[in-house]
Amino acid sequence: MTDVFLDDILKRIKAEKIEVIRLAFADQHGILRGKTIAAADLASVVKSGHSMTTSLLLKDTAHRTSFPIWRPDHPGMRDFAGAADMMMVPDLDTFRVLPWSPHSGWVLCDLIFQDGRPVPMSTRRIAQEAVEDLEHLGFDYLCGLEVEFHVFKLDDAALKPVVGNAQPGPPPEVSLLAHGFQYLTEQRFDQLEPVMDLIRRTCQALELPVRSFEIEMGPSQFEVTFHPMKGIAHADNMVLFRNAVKQVCRRHGYHATFMCRPRLPNCLSSGWHLHQSLVDRSTGANAFIPEREGEILSPVGQAFAAGILAHARETSLFSTPTINGYKRYAPQSLAPDRVVWGRDNRGAMLRVIGGFGNPATRIENRIGEPAANPYLYLAAQIRAGMDGLKRNLSPGPISENPYDAAAPRLPTSLMEAIVLARNSDFLTEAFGVDFVEYLLTIKEAEIARYLADLSDWEQREYFDIF
Repeated sequence: MTDVFLDDILKRIKAEKIEVIRLAFADQHGILRGKTIAAADLASVVKSGHSMTTSLLLKDTAHRTSFPIWRPDHPGMRDFAGAADMMMVPDLDTFRVLPWSPHSGWVLCDLIFQDGRPVPMSTRRIAQEAVEDLEHLGFDYLCGLEVEFHVFKLDDAALKPVVGNAQPGPPPEVSLLAHGFQYLTEQRFDQLEPVMDLIRRTCQALELPVRSFEIEMGPSQFEVTFHPMKGIAHADNMVLFRNAVKQVCRRHGYHATFMCRPRLPNCLSSGWHLHQSLVDRSTGANAFIPEREGEILSPVGQAFAAGILAHARETSLFSTPTINGYKRYAPQSLAPDRVVWGRDNRGAMLRVIGGFGNPATRIENRIGEPAANPYLYLAAQIRAGMDGLKRNLSPGPISENPYDAAAPRLPTSLMEAIVLARNSDFLTEAFGVDFVEYLLTIKEAEIARYLADLSDWEQREYFDIF
């Protein structure tokens, strides 16, 4: 970061009459949190950081703190005891002006403790470290995104009080914008063009590298794809994209959700497909291009893919971190249900695209849900692929019938994914025992709340018969 760069931003703030700056960081769920400061204070915050409570890193998806912060003697709680402060340090490379709030600047922040030590639970830092370790092996990480999500008309925000302990309030009441089930038809696109234009213009104003805007199969289901970028750029882009879509849609009377499978009639699951390849740092060439005709990937590409396949089950917690997301894995559904790879096969978990002489040769992992923390999703892919490179793993034969293959099944629930992660030597080595235990504690807290809740299914199943 240079003073010249900061000076350029300060000049822009003055010229565009920007009044406030939103300081943001991605929490353990990939949800943006932060504070808003007067624009005049940006320079001092860049120099000294801005305080933020550490307890935000210790919460589950209901915003309940999952750790004993009032017990300073508890192992690992020294830096978090009493909800002590940490510091947000702006990364000026991420500075934007928000098109839906043009008096507002926005910047992503990194997290440090007050004595300058990096916060080990910062998922942005974890992803950056994975990228740097891959660079030491001689490769740059390149990825592109396909992101599916839903947008509905907001009928009632359901801003009603919740009785009892703090918990999420009732979900908003919504209605469909289109019937769906006419995949990629121009008619459906035209029906949804006002919403799509809203999203497209927002993305373009934010300089997000979007490539296409599509109508997906399900009712009110959308897809946006992104051009490939190196490193963690797309993790930064994804957290900004999700936030931007939700905020700009809400301002115009819509509700956007990146929840995998909304509980609405006929709604289909949404996925987040991650296109990946490696760039040889010495030549700048795509390291996945096969060396001979008839080969599906280069030896580097095969080893990287083999690592992702080998660790797919235990890293599913990183690609699919919600209870809801596991309801997507179903046979004959264009979503994977087992650990296989295939050549241009959308039923396989890993789909290989390209081939000999094709500079765009890559693998597409179709395992992820759009609610995943982007930094952890990318970091898990990189770490697994690196393990494949280091051990020169083989992915085995490709599958022509991915839903009938004799291959390990993907986890069918978040509970199963947690068991796999807890027993994973690979995750402990790749991310450290402290971080793995930290993440498991938060996810187990969510599961405990889920299992304690009385569901509609239980009422239907047992109330009358017993």
